Amino acid sequence: MVDLKKHGPTIALLFTMLVMLSYSVEWIRVTVGSAMNVVLGPFIDTLGVPFFIMIMILSGATGLYSSLVQKYTIDYEKMKETQEKMKAFQKEFREAQLSGDEKRVKKLQGKQERMMQDQLDISRLQFTPMAIILVLSVPIFFWLLLRLPPVGAEVALANSIVMPFLGAVSLSGFAFWVVPAWILWYMLCSLTISQVIRKALNIGGL
Repeated sequence: MVDLKKHGPTIALLFTMLVMLSYSVEWIRVTVGSAMNVVLGPFIDTLGVPFFIMIMILSGATGLYSSLVQKYTIDYEKMKETQEKMKAFQKEFREAQLSGDEKRVKKLQGKQERMMQDQLDISRLQFTPMAIILVLSVPIFFWLLLRLPPVGAEVALANSIVMPFLGAVSLSGFAFWVVPAWILWYMLCSLTISQVIRKALNIGGL
């Protein structure tokens, strides 16, 4: 029987990679996107909610469940404590090296391995919430890709949005270089709303 406590982070990492790989498989994207369209499609087709507003709503939902998942799966106190210990250790180690105290350096090198293991354990624990968030987020992205308006003069005008420093851009086009406008808009909304949610829920961070 698999020890989930021991191997959970590794399983979560492998699962995360599989979910990310599914992005490149068209039939998975279309199938999942079409299933999501049963629930989300009426907001656009029946209620007439603009596409950029749907992105804002979904990014807000993403920010909410991501914050909640992290709040209840990540031990921020332990993470902060480990970081403070590592910072203090690095300062002490540098001082020992600069002073030329070989005995002290050798002693600290033995402690360094334990400190690095603690740091690695904390990093591995973050894979589990990452996998949960991806499972919830990927279907939303598949739906957005499915319903993304095609590039065209009339459609671009109806689905354009004004962004800082960029002016009016079509959500179907590129904001700059190879960054799609709709993804940039999603990120801006998600980051902004997430900050408000994390502050309201008093969720710590790195």
